Amino acid sequence: MKTYIGIGRNWMNLSIQISTLLHFLPLLLTGEMGLKKFIRFVKRLLYFLSKMKDNKYVRTEQGIKINLYVPAFPSPAFYQACGKVKEFSGKMPAVTVLMSVTSACRFNCKHCYQKLDRGKDTDIQLLTNTASFLQDKGMGFFNIEGGEPFLVFDRLLKLVNAIDNRSEILVNSTGDGITPERLALLKKNGNLSGIMFSLHTDKPENLNEFMGSPEAWNTLERGIAACHAVKLPVMFNCCLSREDYYNGTFERVMERARSFGAVLIQMIKPKPAGGWLESGADSFSEQDIALIREKITGYNNLPAFKSYPAIAAMIIDEDHDHFGCTAGGTDRFYINAKGDVQPCEFLNISFGNMAEQPFEEIYNNMRKTFETPGDCWLCEKYAARIGVLFREHGLASLPLSPELSKEITAGMEQGSIPEFYEKVVKI
Repeated sequence: MKTYIGIGRNWMNLSIQISTLLHFLPLLLTGEMGLKKFIRFVKRLLYFLSKMKDNKYVRTEQGIKINLYVPAFPSPAFYQACGKVKEFSGKMPAVTVLMSVTSACRFNCKHCYQKLDRGKDTDIQLLTNTASFLQDKGMGFFNIEGGEPFLVFDRLLKLVNAIDNRSEILVNSTGDGITPERLALLKKNGNLSGIMFSLHTDKPENLNEFMGSPEAWNTLERGIAACHAVKLPVMFNCCLSREDYYNGTFERVMERARSFGAVLIQMIKPKPAGGWLESGADSFSEQDIALIREKITGYNNLPAFKSYPAIAAMIIDEDHDHFGCTAGGTDRFYINAKGDVQPCEFLNISFGNMAEQPFEEIYNNMRKTFETPGDCWLCEKYAARIGVLFREHGLASLPLSPELSKEITAGMEQGSIPEFYEKVVKI
């Protein structure tokens, strides 16, 4: 694994800037974009790259990853994602979608945001048609998950094969059902950036307990081995408690991730959704957030940690100084296994179901509701109210119906416009 920090990252940034300029220069030369708009477009791209200044860059088979949700440079998917800031007349397109192919899973993770998502998996043709529609709308990154997607491998393969190289694909998995042969089939598409596993602790017994299975750790190790066998990048998502950043667990998890040969690890802040909707999740003070930010920035920038995986952290990417809460198609959204279109996987509300209503209609309605980006973590602010509606109406599953969801979205306060979106529209 080759990583870029400091001067090496600066040179890589220059290379990205020059190559991106040359890639889009024909827009100016052919008259497709006027000089003033082209200059604005380039300035927007440069401003976006400036937000990556504290990230560790990683070279993978796809190219250079500068952020989890930014396709690797210089892939076609990278340039597709760059098109986001090419929009001047309306709301900029979303470039990231999380799609679930099944709710089936043999694990029982405590925090699972799908724990109450009960129902039949939607027609796979609906998902593949939606993926094609989204690619035509500028989608650059597809994050595919379950449940456990490898338990319904035929559905997973159909969706992956429906997504061409205009977009990058990442698959989330527990490792259950992974084989080198299946991974090789997925790789044939040419735009699979890796498999993201769950690593919520450094200790096998603790992971087994957290994920509700005595086989969780062994399954994880087998999945990682299969990825290495076919030279497919390994990534992790990690949901740590507040205490874990003080008792050494964070550091030990980073050691484990490095020993497993991971290129990237996503740090997820515990969310009061799904399995934790009723009980709530750990509360983090401003001091806690500052400590976590300092640790992550250190691992991503200090020479002593250069050989460790890059860290993508929600508390940084989603703060006011960066992109804020990009739910609702501002930059990303979620389609669950039943076909419900949700603003985010952690916000248990629905704007409609694809099996009952045209996706484009649902999508446009959601994006209109989220017309103005905000820095409020809506999943945390409205979890209690979602829980109340869930209990009051005696519901057996989530997300809330579109009708009940309107009780959340009506008058929803999204906070201040994040710095990126506030400034980029003025450029």
